[in-house]
Amino acid sequence: MEWNKKYSYPSSTRAIVNGSRHYSMDGFNLPSVTTILAATKSEEDKAAIAAWKERVGHREAERIKNEASSRGNSMHSYIEQFLLGKMNLDLLEEDNHSKRMAEEIIDSGLKDKLSEIWGAEATVYYPGKYAGTADCIGVYEGKNSLLDFKQSNKPKREEYIEDYFLQLGAYSLAHNTVYNSNITQGVILLCTVDRLFQDFKIEGNELINFQNKFLERVEQFYNQLNK
Repeated sequence: MEWNKKYSYPSSTRAIVNGSRHYSMDGFNLPSVTTILAATKSEEDKAAIAAWKERVGHREAERIKNEASSRGNSMHSYIEQFLLGKMNLDLLEEDNHSKRMAEEIIDSGLKDKLSEIWGAEATVYYPGKYAGTADCIGVYEGKNSLLDFKQSNKPKREEYIEDYFLQLGAYSLAHNTVYNSNITQGVILLCTVDRLFQDFKIEGNELINFQNKFLERVEQFYNQLNK
């Protein structure tokens, strides 16, 4: 696993605009990929989320969401430090869900598979449209790839993680557009709190399909703004 800083990723600052995450870049506030996806959810998805909140209670739903967010941020931090070569997870004394989940993703999903790293927690953007933070960009199993690390309370089925694939489409399209790169594969590496590891991959025409689907969501987002 070697670093190859072949691309220069921009620095940016995150800002909250009207309650949603944006990236301040070159004087523009670009909406984040997750902001666009949240704002353009289908009525069916919105209804499912509302029904879940009613079922578990709004306070409990907020607690679950915050706990998952905190755990995910911590897990990402462990993995980023590993990719940067700044930390040996074996030397960490704390024993918690986030560390164990990070270890599972590193051992099962990264070691002997990720051969070259171009960027970690790198800001990518599509000029004038959107921006986001890519967890890892590089060569994975011999293919130019964009990787996203996920945590979950329970295992995922492919048909229920379209938003994950749309994120991969968004980030890879932005990267290919700005750097004239040729990222052909998107990879999701996921671990549950029970340390079940899963990986999902989309490549070639399937990745292009999700790039185009995300562009449709971008158009929908800006149409909603201009109403």
